[in-house]
Amino acid sequence: MCPCNQVMGYVNYTAGYNVGVDPPFLTVKGKVVRGHLVASRPSQEYPFGTIEKQKPIFRRLGLDLDRFFNGTLNISIAPKRWVLRDPEFTFMHVEWTELHPPETFSFARCTLYFKDAPFKGWIYFPHPDTKQRHFQDPSVIEVIAEEIPGVHYGNGIQIIVETARVQMFDQTISRQI
Repeated sequence: MCPCNQVMGYVNYTAGYNVGVDPPFLTVKGKVVRGHLVASRPSQEYPFGTIEKQKPIFRRLGLDLDRFFNGTLNISIAPKRWVLRDPEFTFMHVEWTELHPPETFSFARCTLYFKDAPFKGWIYFPHPDTKQRHFQDPSVIEVIAEEIPGVHYGNGIQIIVETARVQMFDQTISRQI
């Protein structure tokens, strides 16, 4: 479990908010699930890993992801679902491949905890309205993160998000968390 008063590089989990007001960060338990297997390696659809191809473009646009793993970690928070309401970066109509039309991408910082160790990352959100394939379940958060030794499908993982940027809902009754 992450310590709530520890500064983890991106965030100080207790500073800057008043008791009785929503805290600025939310920790959600999730499980690592299999994705579409296109982000980190060549596939039938792409002769390259998509993240490796996109990173130089994102860097030119102002977001340097070079230190992060060339792939995404798919984290199911079911039965919850999530909405990215105020991303730190949104890149409109990115032409990153000739295989389909441009896509729009948004990003928000996060911290992952795996086996009590913190790993910095970014929520990676390719906008569904600009995608042609590889749609995500609304309970899956896709993250570009530092390499996490020993992580496998089925492992429990925690994700810490800024509540001003990411909104969580209870999927069964559509109640905001």
